Amino acid sequence: MNKVGTTTSASWCSGPSQFPEYFMPSEFELTRNEGNIAAGGPLLLVIMDGVGLYRGISEGYPGNAFDQANTPNLDRLFNEAPLFLELKAHGRAVGLPSDSDMGNSEVGHNTIGGGRVFEQGAKLVNAALESGEMFRSPTWRRLVERVQTDGTFHLLGLLSDGNVHSHIDQLSTLLRQLPLDGVSRVRVHALADGRDVEPISFHHYVAQLEDLFVELRGEYGLDGAIASGGGRMRVTMDRYQADWEIVERGWKTHVLGEGRKFQSTQEAIATLRSEKPGVIDQDLPPFVIADSQGTAIGPIENGDSVVFFNFRGDRAIEISRAFTEKDFSEFDRRRMPSVGYAGMMEYDGDLHIPPQYLVEPPAIAGTVSEYLVHNGVSQLAIAETQKFGHVTYFWNGNRSEKFDPRLEDWIEVPSDKVSFDTRPEMKAR
Repeated sequence: MNKVGTTTSASWCSGPSQFPEYFMPSEFELTRNEGNIAAGGPLLLVIMDGVGLYRGISEGYPGNAFDQANTPNLDRLFNEAPLFLELKAHGRAVGLPSDSDMGNSEVGHNTIGGGRVFEQGAKLVNAALESGEMFRSPTWRRLVERVQTDGTFHLLGLLSDGNVHSHIDQLSTLLRQLPLDGVSRVRVHALADGRDVEPISFHHYVAQLEDLFVELRGEYGLDGAIASGGGRMRVTMDRYQADWEIVERGWKTHVLGEGRKFQSTQEAIATLRSEKPGVIDQDLPPFVIADSQGTAIGPIENGDSVVFFNFRGDRAIEISRAFTEKDFSEFDRRRMPSVGYAGMMEYDGDLHIPPQYLVEPPAIAGTVSEYLVHNGVSQLAIAETQKFGHVTYFWNGNRSEKFDPRLEDWIEVPSDKVSFDTRPEMKAR
């Protein structure tokens, strides 16, 4: 591709290898489909970020970069390719709750790698909340019992209705349940979105959350408040170990209660935006809410419980490791409180991160990589850091380990630490 604004990742498959012992559990046996179009040489699959509604596929939309750019290779492929298909990449076609839910890289790569539709995190969490199953689970019961005497229940995650990493309605359901279960003190550590929703919209979600706190305070006497926050690309939500400093900033902000202090979240948002005109929510600096004496109102202490309420895994793994690993060494935590910690889901099924979680993840088995391994076909997956897990972890059904290292090679090209808006093509060139 000769187009700026495109990130790419690829998977390369060669023919049967020299490992005959993988021939073959019967359920993985592949036979030739004579109706397929034969092609010589290896098969190269290239996944290009953001090519939806390309003019060769659909009518596009105003401002579509692929309609405006010079795309001779795509034009040639769409005009000359012997086989051409259109795919839906959103909504129920990729296992999301409704067709109004936009797709994302997790559900896309899970579905392509799995070759069929699986119910995804958002849908599974909604079902567990609606049925009440989550609140009957041993993990939930342990978390609430831990803080019923004098502890604080902390909820940390992305505050939006983007439904890619989290949804504010799910957070609201958790908050409504807590006083019914005897919890009297709750603190939310709110990460600003600005990627899966409008770029400047954090204040709306904060207002919605604060209205709920007023309601719960009046009805149950719940002591609830936002304790800290910051933009998702600056605080807490790193992925694939691209920049541990993001997670360290989150630890200092949420756990230690250190950082720039404000007396309300709305004051923090207004001040930080005024100081850097044009800043969007994902890039907001970290902030801590403090009382009139300048003391943080919600650092995470011994005896507390913490739920990371994002359901998507890639940007939840690192902060979960910081909370749960005794021999953690990626940065100096300085203080490691003894807390009950759980993820909304198990974010890594191979490494069991985190050890405690509230909802079982989608059971994705029989992925294309698994079929190829059992048929003795070798594979090479290559991408830069920011997309590496998409063609390995998500592609293989949320597995971080290879099915067989003799048949699979993975190459990670380290991403530069630059924001996507300044260099959207990243390292595609």
